[in-house]
Amino acid sequence: MMSLAERVLAGDSRAIARAISLIENEDPQAAALVRTIFGKTGRAYVIGVTGQPGAGKSTLVDRMTAEIRGRGHSVGVLTVDPSSPFSGGAVLGDRLRMQGHAADEGVFIRSMATRGHLGGLARATGDAALVLDAAGKDIIVIETVGVGQDEVDIIKTADVSILTLVPGTGDDVQALKAGIMEIADIFVVNKADREGADRLVSSIESNLTLQTYGPDQWRPLILKTIATNGTGVTELVDAIWKFRSHSEATQSARRQERSAFRLRELVAKRFMDHLELGVLRPGELEAMVERVAAREIDPYTAADELLALGLTRAEGL
Repeated sequence: MMSLAERVLAGDSRAIARAISLIENEDPQAAALVRTIFGKTGRAYVIGVTGQPGAGKSTLVDRMTAEIRGRGHSVGVLTVDPSSPFSGGAVLGDRLRMQGHAADEGVFIRSMATRGHLGGLARATGDAALVLDAAGKDIIVIETVGVGQDEVDIIKTADVSILTLVPGTGDDVQALKAGIMEIADIFVVNKADREGADRLVSSIESNLTLQTYGPDQWRPLILKTIATNGTGVTELVDAIWKFRSHSEATQSARRQERSAFRLRELVAKRFMDHLELGVLRPGELEAMVERVAAREIDPYTAADELLALGLTRAEGL
């Protein structure tokens, strides 16, 4: 019988779904799975689609998926949704979106819950993308939950970041905020048939003129789309391909930065788990939290004391 990792590498949809569930649930088997498949990853191109709620990201991703499939590429889609306060699962499931691709074996769609993780991405999204990569998907599209400037995490996961905005919702102001402006490789003004679309394009363009781009640097493109009828989607995918070609020389550096971020994140989590479960005595962490909440001690001093305590007890073993 084939192992789960072997089935993932063979592109088995049920195995992919099972693997992502293990990752989401932080099952011990998940780490072993990632270790096994990791050497077979690094081939897929990851597209991040972010933007505020109501920007039409899901419809845009649906149309992009159809366009990419039409060009002969397999696609994996990860949609990061808000967590249910009751089950912890995704509020919006993949059953509610992209039904037109349900019968297409070249498309795998999965909704993931944020489970309280900020930054617009579920903590497990990076590993889920690895699973899709190992399974042979050519293109992976990650659609974030849509929580404004917290979505800068997408640049630490995707090869190209697309910021989706819509006219008439205050996005023209949001677009001018540095944090979210700096993550975009491509700006998409969706629902471009609405009044104010050209004004929003002009606002973004004006902001870009304040920045200096070298002759070899990528200057973000601004595109208008109407995702509901597909207008502008072909041009958007063309722009993604153009960015991919332009950034080939710097892609390894960008992926190295992402690897460093992921490694730091894992080490921090592993260390904290070790501190809580293997070093501190029951109630010690909670007592420190209470002292911080009561303003008896500041968070930095508390962190120093916990680290010192961990080192002292480790030396005593």
